[in-house]
Amino acid sequence: QLGYQLCQLPQQSWENFIWPYNVQQSKWNSSFLILIRPSFDIMYSSQSAKEFDFHVRWPGVKLLTSLLKQQGPQVQQIILVSPMGVSRLMDLLADSREVIRNDGVLLLQQLTKSNAAIQKIVAFENAFERLLDIVTEEGNSDGGIVVEDCLLLLQNLLKNNNSNQNFFKEGSYIQRMKPWFEVGDDNCGWSAQKVTNLHLMLQLVRVLVSPTNPPGATTSCQKAMFHCGLLQQLCTILMATGVPADILTETINTVSEVIRGCQMNQDYFASVNAPSNPPRPAIVVLLMSMVNERQPFVLRCAVLYCFQCFLYKNHKGQGEIVSTLLPSTIDATGSSVSAGQLLCGGLFSTDSLSNWCAAVALAHALQENAALKEQLLRVQLATSIGNPPVSLLQQCTNILSQGSKVQTRVGLLMLLCTWLSNCSIAVTHFLHNPANVPFLTGQIAENLGEEEQLVQGLCALLLGISIYYNDNSLENYRKEKLKQLIEKRIGRENFVEKLGFISKHELYSRAAQKPQPGFSSPEHMMFDHEFTKLVKELEGVISKAIYKSSEEDKKEEEVKKTLEQHDNIVTHYKKVIREQDQELEELKQQVSTLKSQNEQLQVTVTQQVSQIQQHKDQYNLLKVQLGKDTQHHNSHGDTLQVNGIQLEEVSKLREELEDWRSRHEQLQGQLKEKDAVIENLVRAKKLSRASNPSRTGAWCEELLSQMKHAFLFCFRKELELLRTQIQLQAAEISKLQAENQKLQAMVPVTPYHSSGDKTFLCTPLRGISAWWLSYCQSEVKALSEEKASLQQQLDSSSSTVAILQDEKNKLQQEVAEAKKDCRGQSSVRLSAF
Repeated sequence: QLGYQLCQLPQQSWENFIWPYNVQQSKWNSSFLILIRPSFDIMYSSQSAKEFDFHVRWPGVKLLTSLLKQQGPQVQQIILVSPMGVSRLMDLLADSREVIRNDGVLLLQQLTKSNAAIQKIVAFENAFERLLDIVTEEGNSDGGIVVEDCLLLLQNLLKNNNSNQNFFKEGSYIQRMKPWFEVGDDNCGWSAQKVTNLHLMLQLVRVLVSPTNPPGATTSCQKAMFHCGLLQQLCTILMATGVPADILTETINTVSEVIRGCQMNQDYFASVNAPSNPPRPAIVVLLMSMVNERQPFVLRCAVLYCFQCFLYKNHKGQGEIVSTLLPSTIDATGSSVSAGQLLCGGLFSTDSLSNWCAAVALAHALQENAALKEQLLRVQLATSIGNPPVSLLQQCTNILSQGSKVQTRVGLLMLLCTWLSNCSIAVTHFLHNPANVPFLTGQIAENLGEEEQLVQGLCALLLGISIYYNDNSLENYRKEKLKQLIEKRIGRENFVEKLGFISKHELYSRAAQKPQPGFSSPEHMMFDHEFTKLVKELEGVISKAIYKSSEEDKKEEEVKKTLEQHDNIVTHYKKVIREQDQELEELKQQVSTLKSQNEQLQVTVTQQVSQIQQHKDQYNLLKVQLGKDTQHHNSHGDTLQVNGIQLEEVSKLREELEDWRSRHEQLQGQLKEKDAVIENLVRAKKLSRASNPSRTGAWCEELLSQMKHAFLFCFRKELELLRTQIQLQAAEISKLQAENQKLQAMVPVTPYHSSGDKTFLCTPLRGISAWWLSYCQSEVKALSEEKASLQQQLDSSSSTVAILQDEKNKLQQEVAEAKKDCRGQSSVRLSAF
């Protein structure tokens, strides 16, 4: 605490308090080492006990913070060389006590100022994760002062530190910034803290996409912001109502740098519409604010910067803006206002700032685009009713010669210089007006005040561009004649001196520093950043062109033609290469598409192979089960019908077959019994002959008659029964033969059956059909064999009947003979057999 109180004193006071004598700087640095190291160690002396003494740690944090404020570089160096020094200080962010955590954030703010090494160490100690967690816990933009402190620390870690910016992007921390800008629909009553927090959040986004960063890093961050929806969220704030003016201005600047030079983001911004009725493009709404003199100055500057960033390296956007000025695309009904109409309206308004902003915006639409410069020559303006229309180029020179304000003339001269540079056709149109060259030479030759020197320098630049890019198509304004005119009226030295007024101007140097217009007042807005690059490029070549002779000009013309031819060849080959690149990209896309289709087909084939294997397994299982026990399927009500034959019918046929077999066995038993009776009769006959022939009287005749009738009745019944059985079997056999013919007429089995776009696997079902076909054929064969067997039995029975008939006849003959022998012995009784 004593050290903390000492640090609160002015540096001179407590330096003298510690060392009353005049000591060297090295001793002064060692004093910090003596003061810091004990306090640094005391803060973590109880770390092994897992409890930090609040009364030690909190004053220690305050002590180090005060030391960093007083002697930041020395303390940073001591902490940097201390083992685990930065890591231990990073533990403050994880402290459960909010007081220590919040003061730790302040300590790290002072520690990371202007020290890239410490910034990298803090970043790799997971500072981004911890700080973003704190911001989220505190309520994002609705949070308090703690959120502000965390955002300031994040700015220290990311600003001008490419390594940390790359780490922040690769760690997917940009995606976590999107919830910061979800401000909701009700934007009324913003607190001062919320405005401050959101302002710092927007500045943090701008740090990642600053034009001063390496182009590759900026582009990757821009793409990440588009893909995560951060750009869309910023555009929502941009078009929302009730947003404070400073937040709206900073949001416009942030959107400007997020889309600058990124074609994907620029295309999205061109598609954004304002929530109005009817909807208007966001670009049109912003340009309305830019040319409106009642809007704040900083807001108009922000809109101009946004428009410049939208057109930066965006030939498509430039073409869309210029097309709104061409006669074929102008809306004759006037129901909607286009961007080109707003720029023309600002270019010729009475407000000098609107003139300057519109001229610079239109110059950016022509930047590095010779085709659009030629297209803009077609624009015609109706200045007043009854007068013929004049070209836009002519109207600009007319306003320039009317002696308007300096800011207006500077803006128009910058537009004309950008328009005429590297465009011989535009130079010819400019020189075709006979009043333009005398006006420029008169402005350059006069001795005017300091304010007019800037206009003189720009006039000299415009005249020099007319000489340098002159194609000598106008006889009166060839290069050599224009040089002679300068020599007579101005003087070469004087001309070069006036040309040098531009780069020597203070506002020129200020504009050349960064792309964003940063001027304290409207009067200081004289130069544009991109125009300063054009001046630097043309100032030297124009000065040389003024001193060249006609022979040197001819040689230069020849060299230019050669270079043009070479450029045409290069352009042709570039076009060919571009077309080949496009074809190559298309082929690559086709290859990638075919690869993906091939992979999908391989997956489909694999699935189908597995399905085929499954169906094969199921088929084999069904085959085994059907072969073992067909009745098991019938007991579960399986009524599967395969090609018109049901399992129930097969079972019925089996039962009928068993019935016929049982009946056959019964008939065979009856035949055996009858054979036994016949044998008994034959045996009785033999016995009667041997014993007493006279005993075979009327009783024998009666018995034989009864047996005759009995045998005939039985054999007739058996014959009828056998005929009925044979007819039924013949009907069944014909039915099975018909089913057999149907099965044989079926389509051969194929592995797949295609129906439309779907392929059905039918191998198992057709396999079962083939099996049932063979099975039914075997049953038909068995029944045919059974029929033949029964037919043989019938034939056997018929032969037996014939034998019995013969036996009957023989018996009748024997009975007749016995009657003759026994006529005289009527009283004799027959004995029992």
